[in-house]
Amino acid sequence: MQKKFIIQRFCPEKDKIPYWQIYEIDCQEDWTVLDALEAIRAFDPTLTYRRVCRHGVCGSCAMNINGFNSLACETRIASLPKNIKIRPLPGFPIIRDLVVDLERLYQNYTVIKPYLIASSPPEKEYIQSLEERHLLDGFYECLLCGACTSACPTFWVNQNFLGPGIFLQACRFILDSRDKGFNLRKEILRKSDIWRCHGILNCVEACPKGLNPFQAIMHLRKILLFGGKR
Repeated sequence: MQKKFIIQRFCPEKDKIPYWQIYEIDCQEDWTVLDALEAIRAFDPTLTYRRVCRHGVCGSCAMNINGFNSLACETRIASLPKNIKIRPLPGFPIIRDLVVDLERLYQNYTVIKPYLIASSPPEKEYIQSLEERHLLDGFYECLLCGACTSACPTFWVNQNFLGPGIFLQACRFILDSRDKGFNLRKEILRKSDIWRCHGILNCVEACPKGLNPFQAIMHLRKILLFGGKR
């Protein structure tokens, strides 16, 4: 199966602006985009991208494939047309080729205090009911890959906007029955520019795990307006 890969390249040591490079290779039917990148890199070791787990768990290989933010390890070659255009996640500074700088994403993650806050050290493990545990479904699966945040125009232009992925994470901890930081997290959210989300739902379309960051944003807004956790 012959495919043409049109890949955005950029090396800060020698390039002033990014450019496109074309590779034509024979792909096997069961290959993913990451398999194709590995095959290209075998004869062009200068091509740079991130990869770790290859199983859609770590989120490292998030990139823009034919206009959609996706995980390269989960995107099947057979599902794509002959010409496959690959570029780094938009909205983040490019470090090199398909690798972007996610520092702002991770800094925003620390802002929401991504850990359980306890009033005192527990004497034994925390127990949750099944109902309490199921409340976290659709929130805790986030990979922090940056795909949703990269698709958000508000994140591109507003430095104070935490981003849809981070709001999803904030909702995950607020809904957790074991967490005691509810009032602290509410104050953080009041300063987060959460009201700047325009609801265009790019984040929902971009999430490789099928999560709904916009739903989390709406839930957090409801909390800020009316109180309560649910």
